[in-house]
Amino acid sequence: MKARWRRWRAGWRDTLILLREFRLPLIMFTAVVFGGGLAYREVAAWAGEPVQSTGEAVFIVLSAAFLQLVRDFPKSVFLQIFHFVMPLIGVIILAQGLADFGGLLFNRRARSKEWEMAVASTMKNHIVLVGLGHLGYRIVQQLHDMGREVAVIEQNPSIDSFRAVQAMGVPVIQEDATRAIALEAANIKDAHTIILASQNDAMNLQIALKARGLNPTIDVVIRIFDEDFAHALHDQFGFKALSATEMAAPVFAAAAAGTDVTNPISIEGQQLSLARLQVFPSAKFAGKTVGYIENHYRLHIILLRRDGESEMPPADTHLLKPGDTLAVMGSPGQLAKFVQDNH
Repeated sequence: MKARWRRWRAGWRDTLILLREFRLPLIMFTAVVFGGGLAYREVAAWAGEPVQSTGEAVFIVLSAAFLQLVRDFPKSVFLQIFHFVMPLIGVIILAQGLADFGGLLFNRRARSKEWEMAVASTMKNHIVLVGLGHLGYRIVQQLHDMGREVAVIEQNPSIDSFRAVQAMGVPVIQEDATRAIALEAANIKDAHTIILASQNDAMNLQIALKARGLNPTIDVVIRIFDEDFAHALHDQFGFKALSATEMAAPVFAAAAAGTDVTNPISIEGQQLSLARLQVFPSAKFAGKTVGYIENHYRLHIILLRRDGESEMPPADTHLLKPGDTLAVMGSPGQLAKFVQDNH
């Protein structure tokens, strides 16, 4: 139902965009019809074949534009001219524009870029992902599984990735993300988070700063290969800078969902991360015990903080309540599932 509602809103906005594109022919045709109606009334009165009102004169001219005769054909040559000239004006000014408008309105695939932008414009508090490579695609999958709204920007997506992401109902805007117009097309001003997942550190930083300029409150999760640089970005700008590989997609997704999470470390061949999160009232595990959660999600709760007091590690019998702060250790996939159920 939510996806259907979004597509309806996107369709409406897309139609308004088309109407703006074709407003000049509509304005010109309207002016010609009303102006022609006023002229027809004056000529009809002069020729001795008067009409009853200006409205009737406008209606006669409008009908003539579509080759319709609503009264007896006039005897005056000057009035006959209206019936021959108006159809030509209708074809020249309006018919071609309406044909183009109808074709584009009912064949949105021919305007894929504009349609994707219309869909993104309906999103609020969503996540903008820049880069649809291997990591980006896995991040989209994780966020989609978590039920988060995502808009993707990728200048040259592969056909397979593009179709797979579209099948999830995620708009893909094919544009250069270093340009402000691309970020605006993804409705960056209403976004909650932007994830920079390209392999170019300098470009990721450039886009991150531009996104902050357009939306000063947006959370930034940025892929940085240099760990020292990542720490500097976190300290200076507050960016969640992660040094990532493909396997870190769940970590990016968790970070985008508002969870503080570390890069995975390998312990005896197993990838583990540490995450800090607050239990939401809507969490599926609210009211469950620590022991139940550790067994169900196969992770470890390292710390429980409640009412300003911390317990490390918490007893298995403790019930989790909304507002509790947790420090949790587990694999990126396990943490992603845990974060998903918290929302």
